[in-house]
Amino acid sequence: MDSSSSSSSSSKGHALPAKAFDAPVPDNPPADPIEDMEEERRNFFKIIAAFKYYRHSSVAELKRKECFLQTLPATHQKMLTSYREHLQNLKRCIEVNTQVIKQIIQDANCLFQNADHNIEPDQQPADGLKLRYQDFQKVQITLKQIFRDWSEHGKLERDQCYSPIVEEITRFFDPAKYDLSKVKILVPGAGLGRLIYELACQGFYCEGNEFSLFMLIASNFVLNRCVIANQCTIYPWVHQFVNNLSQQSQLVPVTFPDVSPTKFPPKGTMNMVAGDFLQVYRDEDYWECIATCFFIDCANNIIEFVEVIKKILKPGGIWVNLGPLLYHFSDVPHEGSIEPTYEDLLEIIRSLGFIILKSETNVITTYSQNPSSMHQSHYNSIYLVCQKPYGN
Repeated sequence: MDSSSSSSSSSKGHALPAKAFDAPVPDNPPADPIEDMEEERRNFFKIIAAFKYYRHSSVAELKRKECFLQTLPATHQKMLTSYREHLQNLKRCIEVNTQVIKQIIQDANCLFQNADHNIEPDQQPADGLKLRYQDFQKVQITLKQIFRDWSEHGKLERDQCYSPIVEEITRFFDPAKYDLSKVKILVPGAGLGRLIYELACQGFYCEGNEFSLFMLIASNFVLNRCVIANQCTIYPWVHQFVNNLSQQSQLVPVTFPDVSPTKFPPKGTMNMVAGDFLQVYRDEDYWECIATCFFIDCANNIIEFVEVIKKILKPGGIWVNLGPLLYHFSDVPHEGSIEPTYEDLLEIIRSLGFIILKSETNVITTYSQNPSSMHQSHYNSIYLVCQKPYGN
C-alpha cells in the first residue's frame, strides 16, 4: 500500500505510512542515548532472531518426539507407524512456514524510517543470544494471528469482533452527515492491522498503534508486500499437539491475505504508529473516535488506559470497546497489576466523566482458535460505547 505519510498526534512513536514505521523518539532524551539505542537494537535483533530460528526450534521439538518414540517397545513403535509419518508431514509444513517467515522479515531492516537496524548476514545476533521459549511462542502466535486477521478461515472471528465495531462507528458517523475523510479514528493494539484496514475502507482516516514488534513486522509484510490475494500459505496449527481429532487437524493449510491491501487500497487514509500507547498519545481533544478490540486488559493499570482515551478524544467523540477482561499481567511474576471487575470498570468510566451509550455483556467471541480442535473456548466479552461529553 503506497500511501503517503500523514500527520499524527504522536509525540513519541513511529508514524508509518504503509511503507515504513518510524522508531520512537522520546520526549525527554535518555541520560545515555547511545546505551538506549543499543538496547533498542538488541531487542530488535532478538525478535528477528526468534523469527530466523523458527525452523530450528520447531524441528528440535519434533526431534524430541522422534527420540522418545525410539525408546518405546518395538510393538508400540509398530502401532505408531502412521504417527511417525505424521511427524514427517509436520516437518514439511514447518518448512513451508519457514519460507513465508523469510519473506516476512526480508525487509524488516527498512521497517523503521528513523532507526538503523541493519540485519545483513554479517550483522546477525550471535548464536549465543539468549532466546526464551516465549520468544518462539510469539512467532507461533503471529502465524495464528495471520489466520485470524488475514485469511478467509478467520472470517468468523473477524465477524464476531470487528464487524460490531465498524458498524457502530459507521452508524454514529453517518456518511450523509460527515466527511469521513476528516473523521480521525485511533485503534490502539492494532495487531496485524485488519480492523484499521476495514475502517479505512469505509472512508475514515484511521491510525493503528501497536507495541509488539512481532505484530509490526508481520503487518508490514501483509499491508505492503502482499500484492495479490492468497499470495502465501501457512500451517498455523502445526504446533498444536493436543485435542486433535485427526492428523489433518494439524495440517490445515491457510492462505493469506484474503484481500490484498496493495491491490485494493482503502478509500480512506490508513496509518500505523509503533510504540507504547501511554507514551505515544498525549495530545488532548484530537481524535473523533477510539476503537479498542481485545486491548484494554493489556494494561498493568487499566485506569491509565481509560484516562488517556478520555484525554485524547474530542468532546462529543466516542470510544467503542469489545473484548474480555483477561488482564494479561495478573499472573506475571514481578509485575504489578490491578484487575477491576466489569462493574468496577463501569464505575471508573463514569467517574472519569464518560457518558455510557451502550453496555452489553455475553458477546460471544473467539480468538485465534483452531476450528477443528476438540477444545473450543470462547469469551463472553463486553461491548461498550462511551462518549466524551461536550465541554469536558
